[in-house]
Amino acid sequence: MAGPGWAPPRLDGFILTERLGSGTYATVYKAYGKKDTREVVAIKCVSKKSLNKASVENLLTEIEILKAIRHPHIVELKDFQWDSDNIYLIMEFCAGGDLSRFIRTRRILPEKVARIFLQQLASALQFLHGRNISHLDLKPQNILLSSLEKPHLKLADFGFAQHMSPWDEKHVLRGSPLYMAPEMVCRRQYDARVDLWSVGVILYEALFGQPPFASKSFTELEEKIRSNQVIELPTRPQLSRNCRDLLQQLLERDPDRRISFKEFFNHPFVDLEHMPSVQSLEQATALVVDAVKKDQEGDFSSALSLYCKALDYFIPALHYEVDARRKEAIKAKVGQYVSRAEELKALVNSSNRALLQQGTCAQDLLKEMARDKPRLVAALEVASVAMAKEEEGQDDGDALDLYQQSLGELLLLLAAEPTGRRRELLHAEIQTLMGRAEYLKEQIKVWGLDTSIAHCLWVYLSSSPRPHPSLVVCPCVSPSPSFPHFSVSLSLPSHYLCLPLHSLSFLSFHCLCVFLPDEGDPIGS
Repeated sequence: MAGPGWAPPRLDGFILTERLGSGTYATVYKAYGKKDTREVVAIKCVSKKSLNKASVENLLTEIEILKAIRHPHIVELKDFQWDSDNIYLIMEFCAGGDLSRFIRTRRILPEKVARIFLQQLASALQFLHGRNISHLDLKPQNILLSSLEKPHLKLADFGFAQHMSPWDEKHVLRGSPLYMAPEMVCRRQYDARVDLWSVGVILYEALFGQPPFASKSFTELEEKIRSNQVIELPTRPQLSRNCRDLLQQLLERDPDRRISFKEFFNHPFVDLEHMPSVQSLEQATALVVDAVKKDQEGDFSSALSLYCKALDYFIPALHYEVDARRKEAIKAKVGQYVSRAEELKALVNSSNRALLQQGTCAQDLLKEMARDKPRLVAALEVASVAMAKEEEGQDDGDALDLYQQSLGELLLLLAAEPTGRRRELLHAEIQTLMGRAEYLKEQIKVWGLDTSIAHCLWVYLSSSPRPHPSLVVCPCVSPSPSFPHFSVSLSLPSHYLCLPLHSLSFLSFHCLCVFLPDEGDPIGS
């Protein structure tokens, strides 16, 4: 708040109250409309005296861009006015403050919370990118939260934004040094990809508590920006493989090697496909209809895959739904689908073990006939290692990589193989290995749903009457679905989900652990 003698400017139709923040050219106030609705807004007051030619151009561009766009994760410009002293931008009010304060008060954000915010930011950037708009000043201070309870992210402050097609280049420095892409400083030449670097810095800060170039002086900061050293990710807290992969691709110093916008929007950690929306329930329902049909036809593998895909849409559907009765109905259905998916997984695993044993016999015969072909023998040996890893329940990701490596070589050899019995066996072996690789891909997708299904079960069970708890499943991070880690305790801290033994059959399905967010967690509800 300002000191004695301070008073906000006067503006027709509004009562300006507390000061929310200020910068070089502008001060932002909370205000109320004088009409019956008493709408709460934020008014950005720009002093005309402080403006130079560049800042006038920036302000006009900001107004032009915000007037033309509407998006749930971009702050809305409701109107703008001016008088002899100031220009007023009347904006949507965001009661939750900015992301910088949100991170600072929590020190670091859990990966699942950071991911939800990232999805919302990515959704806004996808919208802007489709209109050739670059923000050029992405930082936590310019990302507002709609409220402190169940906040939604709102991208704000388009003062440096520019209309930029993918091939446009700029030379004028814009943005904040901590979040500025290295090419802006080192080359003084940049394009829209600088926004992707800034997203990486924001995600890094959310997960680790400070940006990667945090420094005690500007000299130290400049040295870090100009360095060629690869950005190292801390080992703690432990992050998922997808999260680490995205961070490393975003924080690539060379813009030509940095992840592209298309790759970013399609990255599995961003997963815009499963953002909460009005379509989430429709998509989940359509997949369940197909799953039930496949189930009735006896195609259990396809049914399992479809049930799991449906569950991946039910989570955002639950986040999006506000009607209590409809939410309860969704929870009840989720419980049924999880139970059926568990049963199907047992059936599918049983049948695939039998197929794996049959395939081994055919591969032995092919190896015998391939003694004079070292490349073929080597490729088949790689396939054998993949099958062994899969059969022993080792890392499915490693097994899939080996299958793909083997198939790449075998397909080349098949093209050069003359007609005959060995070619027939090789063709059959390739078909078998392709089937195994596709199955593993689906399995990895299933395991990737651990957190989502745990969340579904929490939502489903936490609102139901609970019998006397006989087991507590404790939170932990499992690096591989093949090595689930969970512990059993009789203590009952408030943030653990206590389940009776008869509710734990899902552990045989996913071997997962369930963590209840604290009641104060604004995202986990």
